[in-house]
Parts: sequence; structure tokens; C-alpha cells
Amino acid sequence: MLIKCRECELQVSDKALSCPHCGYPLQANAAPRKPRKSNKRRRLPNGFGQISEIKNRNLRNPFRAMVTVGKTSAGRPICKPLKPESYFPTYNDAYAALVEYNKNPYDLEPSITVKQLYDKWTDEYFKTLKSDSSSRTITSAWAYCSSVYDMRASDVRARHVKGCMEEGIAIINGEERHPTAGIKARIKSMFNLMLDYALEYEIVDRNYARTFNVSDDIIKEKEEAKRGHIPFTDEEIQTLWEHVDVTQYVDVVLIQCYSGWRPQELGLLKLENINLDDWTFIGGMKTDAGIDRIVPIHSKIRHLVNKKYKEAESLGSEYLINCTDATTHRSSIMFTYDKYQKRFSKIRDGLKLNTQHRAHDGRVHFVTKAKKYGVDEYAIKYMVGHAITDITERVYTKREIDWLKTEIEKIK
Repeated sequence: MLIKCRECELQVSDKALSCPHCGYPLQANAAPRKPRKSNKRRRLPNGFGQISEIKNRNLRNPFRAMVTVGKTSAGRPICKPLKPESYFPTYNDAYAALVEYNKNPYDLEPSITVKQLYDKWTDEYFKTLKSDSSSRTITSAWAYCSSVYDMRASDVRARHVKGCMEEGIAIINGEERHPTAGIKARIKSMFNLMLDYALEYEIVDRNYARTFNVSDDIIKEKEEAKRGHIPFTDEEIQTLWEHVDVTQYVDVVLIQCYSGWRPQELGLLKLENINLDDWTFIGGMKTDAGIDRIVPIHSKIRHLVNKKYKEAESLGSEYLINCTDATTHRSSIMFTYDKYQKRFSKIRDGLKLNTQHRAHDGRVHFVTKAKKYGVDEYAIKYMVGHAITDITERVYTKREIDWLKTEIEKIK
């Protein structure tokens, strides 16, 4: 029915809350209409969990929320009921509860195992690391902790961490190994960080890894292992040259001695960055000064580099130096730091070199000889990737590759 608005006297419906012409309120005491609630179901992101509706039963809360706590060996999610409330009246109520849970998932899952905690923690922690070598220190330490993999994280105590440090066993390349002093310190550091993470998310109520310090014996053993690097003597270099065609990987040691690459950098030299016409390498890592630096190939090792280049081509490898004595699998010929270290030790012991030599000593030898034979200070820094603090040299002086070639050939 139409009525007249008392303000503008135009006709309006008697059910109107206000005049559509002038806005005058017609039913001042009428309750405002509630917006219609949307029943549209929002899609759950991957890994958030599951929501299922219990049908054919007269339930007040028919929607069940499940949280994802892991994955099967086949990659399928493992789900458990959301705690403390699992059932909700509507789908969207269950959705909201899962969203809230995923903001802080561990509060509701105190039974998480140490292995599950490690997986969750490393997923986040490894993203903050700047190099693969940093993550390898964690994974190498974790390999010795199998005795606690299936324990509840909340049950870990200091004695369990110490047990991994003192009695841990890792199977590496089929060999049973026990932790060195360095590995023991890494295990302690790993648990410090991992349980800090667990404490933040209330999985544990205390970080027991931080209730004790590394023993004096471990510190002493570790310090002894960190003894300074030493260059090779002239007699040792002569011995290496005498066995270059007899003992595998002696050529790699000599390439390092005449170019100054870090052990890990040797394995990352790509064929596309080896110029056999201009006789230069391009490679490097670790620091801004060390990345993608140009190093001339010394005349004494050119035939060794050329041989390695042809070998890599025959293997179909993109890298100059490859590991061919351990496996026939193409994916395993990558020449890593650990592989070089192991083979270097065999060369050192087999040729009866100084027992204190380590894989980094070829780089030290290069710098030592360069200084002995009067190679320019800045040329040395350019070639080994050390930072140059002199602003004139670093910013304003542009060096030619021919200059570096002249300088490196001073080394005898």
C-alpha cells in the first residue's frame, strides 16, 4: 500500500524504512536487516588440512576439521583431528579454525617427533642461509642423530643430545663413521638452534641443548683440527709432478697449487668458463670479491687443464673436474669438497707428504709462492678472490687480463 511521506508528501511504500525521495525515516524503531550470510565454501590452501562433512547423521556440528601433520612415503598427507575442537556447525567455521591453527601449528601438536621437527625447522632455516656449504654442516651433523629421530621432541633431554655427540653413528658411502670433534660441535649447535625453534612454537617447554657446554676435550680436539694451513715444500711439489701420470687426482692438486682455487671452487669450474685459446678460468664463490673472477691458467698446468677438459667432454659433464673412480652413475660424478678432501688425504698418505697437509693447502701454497716470487699484491687478491680495501685500486683502477697473466707467470 502506498502512503505519503510526511516530509516531502510523495508516495512511498508503507513497508519502506525511509523515503526513497528525501530519506526521511518512516519506521524509526524498525530493526536493521542483517546482511545475508554467505554459504560459499572457500578452498583450503595446500597443506592446510582437510574439512569433511559427516552426512546421514543428525549432528549439531557436522563439519570435521583435520590438520596435516606429515606425509606418507608415497607423498600423501597424514591428517589428524584438529585439537581441542574438531567439529563445527558450518564449513566456514571449520575453515576459520584451520586458518587460525596454521598461524601457529605446533601449539596443537605436542607429539611431533624430532625428525618431523627437523624437517619443519630446516624448511625455514635453510632459506635464510646464503650458501649450500652452510646447510651441509647441518645435514652432516643430523646424519649422526638417528637414535632420536623417532622420539617426541618434547621428550628430548640433555643426555639424548650428548648421546648423539658421543655415540652417534652415520653410514656414509657404506662406511660406519663416528663423530669427530668438529661434528660433535655441529651436533650441539644444530640442537641449540632447532630446539630454540621448538621453544618458540611451544613444542618444548625448555631447550635442554643449552643446559650444558661443549666439553674441554672436544674444544681442544677441535682447535687441533683447526691448525693453520701449510704450503708444500719444493720437494713435495717435485714428488707431485713425478706422480701426476701415476696417481689419480694429483693433477687436481697441482692445478690448485698454480691457480689458488678453493677446494669447492675447483669442482664448480664449468667448461663454458674455461677458455683454452686465451688460457683463462672464470669461477669462484663465497664472497663478492671471489664470485666470477678471472684467473689465468699458468703455463705449467695448461696441459693438465686441457686433459681434464677433454675428459669432461667425453663424460658429457658440464664441469671441468669430475669424480670418476667411485661410481658409474652420471649424477654422482660431481667433484664436491668432501670427495676432494678424501682423495687428497689418500694422495698425501700414499706419497708420504707432510701428514698435516689438508685439502685447502694448495690455495695457501699458491699465495705463498706468489709472494715469494714478487707477484703484485693486488694481482694476488684479484686471483684468489680476496677483498681489496684500497678504494683507488678497487674502484678506479681497471686491470687488464694480460697484466694478470704476466704476474702469475712469475711463479716458478
